[in-house]
Amino acid sequence: DKLVIEECLAGREVSFFVLTDGTRVVPFHSAEDHKRIFDGDAGPNTGGMGAFSPSPRFDEALERQVMDTIVRPVVDGLREDGREFRGFLYAGLMLTADGPKVLEFNARLGDPEAQVVLPLLDGELLPLLAQVASGSLEERRCEFRAGAAVGVVLASRGYPERPETGHEVNGLAEAAALSDVLVFHAGTASRGGNVVTSGGRVLTVVGIGPDHRSAMERAYDAASLVSFEGLHKRTDIGKKAIGG
Repeated sequence: DKLVIEECLAGREVSFFVLTDGTRVVPFHSAEDHKRIFDGDAGPNTGGMGAFSPSPRFDEALERQVMDTIVRPVVDGLREDGREFRGFLYAGLMLTADGPKVLEFNARLGDPEAQVVLPLLDGELLPLLAQVASGSLEERRCEFRAGAAVGVVLASRGYPERPETGHEVNGLAEAAALSDVLVFHAGTASRGGNVVTSGGRVLTVVGIGPDHRSAMERAYDAASLVSFEGLHKRTDIGKKAIGG
């Protein structure tokens, strides 16, 4: 048997996304996820209870450092090893006192990070994906709208261990009717013409605004209109972005 001892990294966790066609790499955007079930990052880990984008800590200087010292070497190494990768690459980073450190890589967008990153994209996603697939990605910055997005996950009672399901969801139309609000379904199903819960993470309610504070307010205003038996949500998604 082997015993693996890992360094304990202290700092702020950030998700950074790039697009690559296997040779060229283009920065996409940054976000911060909230893994723990309860406010203040307490309780067990989940798939994610909410997120905001962009990360205010991930400035242009840090982006260049991560691209030059982490992302490009990984993409080049994969290609040189005969494992060329095309698509979204997601670096989970810890911003430590000694600089950014890699926690993980994922070959996808994150959930719920995608729900706060993609609404800020200023332009069409499909042409970028076509360039990635054909190996002709243009090395220029992806353009994003100014402002921020905050996404709040509405979860079922009992999540993440044993989520309850089958409860009718109300208020969806009212929430979606608010300006600069998006409601993404996850653990839902249709039953008798009604939407019911069918999983642990039921919905992600996203607010978009000129800054993180206004985006957070819009997300929670919309989330307050949605109801189902046993609904649970954190009340502090986005506070880290505004100094909370």
